[in-house]
Amino acid sequence: MRGEGCTMIYLDNAATTRTAPEVVEAMLPYFTEQYGNPSAIYSLGSAGKKAINEARRTIAAAIGAKPEEIYFTAGGTEADNWALKAAAECCAGKGRHIITTKIEHHAVLHACGYLEKNGYEVTYLDVDRDGILDPESLKEAIRPDTVLISVMFANNEIGTIQPIREIGAIARERGILFHTDAVQAFGQVPIDVEEMHIDMLSASAHKLNGPKGVGLLYIRKGVKIRSFMHGGAQEGVGALYVRKGLLLPNLMQGGAQEKGVRAGTENVPGIVGFAAAVRRALSRMEEKAGRERELRDYLIRRIEGEIPYCRLNGHREKRLPGNVNISFRFIEGESLLIMLDMRGVCASSGSACTSGSLDPSHVLLAIGLEHEEAHGSLRMTLSEENTQEELDEVVGHLAEIVQRLRDMSPLYEDFMKSRRDRT
Repeated sequence: MRGEGCTMIYLDNAATTRTAPEVVEAMLPYFTEQYGNPSAIYSLGSAGKKAINEARRTIAAAIGAKPEEIYFTAGGTEADNWALKAAAECCAGKGRHIITTKIEHHAVLHACGYLEKNGYEVTYLDVDRDGILDPESLKEAIRPDTVLISVMFANNEIGTIQPIREIGAIARERGILFHTDAVQAFGQVPIDVEEMHIDMLSASAHKLNGPKGVGLLYIRKGVKIRSFMHGGAQEGVGALYVRKGLLLPNLMQGGAQEKGVRAGTENVPGIVGFAAAVRRALSRMEEKAGRERELRDYLIRRIEGEIPYCRLNGHREKRLPGNVNISFRFIEGESLLIMLDMRGVCASSGSACTSGSLDPSHVLLAIGLEHEEAHGSLRMTLSEENTQEELDEVVGHLAEIVQRLRDMSPLYEDFMKSRRDRT
């Protein structure tokens, strides 16, 4: 069991990150002193509006965009839904075919499912064993009625980075809108929306040491998509009571704030915090990435060298700096997570949005893993704050726990018996 003096080792930064102290400091005045509604004409409100405009300039510059192309949302999921549903609706007169991949985040996959129920056709492209999309397969999937391509920048589970520039060039050449879910990549690796031919991009603040509940959608100037939320009374967070049994459409709609495209009183503290997190990420991106790659590769080497019958998931080099996803044969990932937690180690079996599901990861199945292998996966996502000493401790725990679980596994017993029989 975890002792009272046990220090937590946090290895789940793909799920969320610790809000940086300087980010919190930047946000505080907009909770207490500059709390006015940014749509108001008096000075208390105009201070908030000025802060939003400054944040928009900071974030736009980070990806080579124009300030007027940045729209703030409540997070990456809203941005993904807005991009897919609104773009598909606006392009319906040209065609109703959408292309994406089988390893997208559920925010994209479920939005595509919604569109399929409303008369659209979606092609879900395969990826290779490392999770990379072959641009040639994308070219082959394009039809005369294809209006939208959505491919995530980097996968949230296995960390694989896609050839976004090449994908964007294909889409631009064919006159097709290109959206990328960059929630995991934004602030972690360099992004230039012009060079990469990106028309729409989703991001979220809490993945780069910013606050939860705020994200963005970049929409290239000239791309015409409809508003996503109508009204003007919502703050950054609220609640809706829906009586059990009452079915409502799962679709948000747009309005007065955010240049008339997304309604709702802007989340000024969150937006300010987002910009502070972006400034922080840009100032240390190269150093941070180098540190995380060093730790990542060290952890992978130790696990592969000391724990047999394991598999690294995702591309060995073309992956996010801090992502380690390993499948251990003959064990259940949920049991591994629980036992790690008892020892003070926070990790994940995949996407944070599906951690309560008993189904194996759709991403791991898509890259060719069997159900048994997929069920034994562990995702550890690092930050520059982790240390080699922490990772040494984690490997020690892993080796002990994996062996303990295997000793209780009939599958492992049968496997070892068959090996002995062959010798």
